[in-house]
Amino acid sequence: MSLLTGPQGTEGVSDAAIHWPTAAYIHIPFCRRRCFYCDFPISVVGDGPVGDVRQRGETSPAIAAYVDLLCEEIAIAPQGPYPLETIFFGGGTPSLLSRPQVSQVLAALEARFEIAASPEISMEMDPGTFSREYLQGLKSDGINRVSLGAQSFTDALLQACGRSHSVAQIYTAVDLLAQVGITNVSLDLISGLPNQSLSQWQESLEAAIALHPQHLSTYDLVLEPTTVFGKRYQPGISPLPLQETAAQMYQLAAAILPEAGYHHYEISNYAQPGYACRHNQIYWKNAAYYGFGMGATSYLHRQRFSRPRTRTEYRQWVETLQQSQGQILCEISSSTDILLETIMLGFRLAEGISLRYLAQLHDPKTLSQFLSCISPYQDLGWVELYNQAEEPFVRLTDPDGFLFSNQVLAALWERLDP
Repeated sequence: MSLLTGPQGTEGVSDAAIHWPTAAYIHIPFCRRRCFYCDFPISVVGDGPVGDVRQRGETSPAIAAYVDLLCEEIAIAPQGPYPLETIFFGGGTPSLLSRPQVSQVLAALEARFEIAASPEISMEMDPGTFSREYLQGLKSDGINRVSLGAQSFTDALLQACGRSHSVAQIYTAVDLLAQVGITNVSLDLISGLPNQSLSQWQESLEAAIALHPQHLSTYDLVLEPTTVFGKRYQPGISPLPLQETAAQMYQLAAAILPEAGYHHYEISNYAQPGYACRHNQIYWKNAAYYGFGMGATSYLHRQRFSRPRTRTEYRQWVETLQQSQGQILCEISSSTDILLETIMLGFRLAEGISLRYLAQLHDPKTLSQFLSCISPYQDLGWVELYNQAEEPFVRLTDPDGFLFSNQVLAALWERLDP
């Protein structure tokens, strides 16, 4: 067990060994409704008329109380020596917060950690949840990247997912972002939806490209057992697309988006030059980061821990944290855990993993086992070794290696996890 300290810090250990974060994730757990594929820790506030007391941060006591509690957690978090380079408001639907509430959270972060001179500050938003005036206020406060949950450009599929917006609202949202000059916009799309055809997926990709976002995320539907879809459907059984069709959808995105100028830099993410998400790359490179809010996960001092997933339990957790003056007991990740997590996350990136870095994480015997295990997949064309800046790297190929990543990772887990 290890003790993470709050105000006291960690003495006697170098910064390099501690791996202090330069990134913070902020979880905002409120949504107008729960989508049928969602298993995130959220609270539904309703999707009635604007001004409904349940719906928005400026009128909802529950949201206001949560933001206050969130800032209390931030105020007693362990302090590192570096300012925050990236901040990510995720959810949930963070655009349900009022502008003053967003400002309140940013002020709490700056008071505790400071914020770098040119940070990437992202916010997830849903179409139909914001106005031009709201966006102008957020931009003034420093929000400079927006991830818009479009999901599909087919109204019937949006309705089938339980989404609360229409295709027309996607176009309105993108137009509003352009009007206020937010020039780092990402669109989220989901493939493999019930009754979704390959042609509908292609239409969504082409519609998204036509809007010229700087970034696109394409996620294949995952059936989580506690969700509406997870209880209703089985993978590969109608009305879900066949596995072959789902693979074709992935391959189609991997073919169309690079032709349109989007670099496939991560298994599910594409970006125009200079617009890869700085914050998410922290996760994929298994670097340290802060997480704040209900259900959020932190990775600090090579120790990963999650907060409770309900607002009541989260409040109790923060109160306990305050009583202990910011001290948290958690398990230290073993060297094997760190190695496996680094491989799993690094294989999501197009550049893959530095073999030199892997060698630093473990002994030569383990690295030899790793190379031996991936050898058959090199023969299949799913894995390749290459040099980057005269340094050896290993990566999954695009698209076949990415498509069969679970099979490769399962074999590595069996070989490397004692």
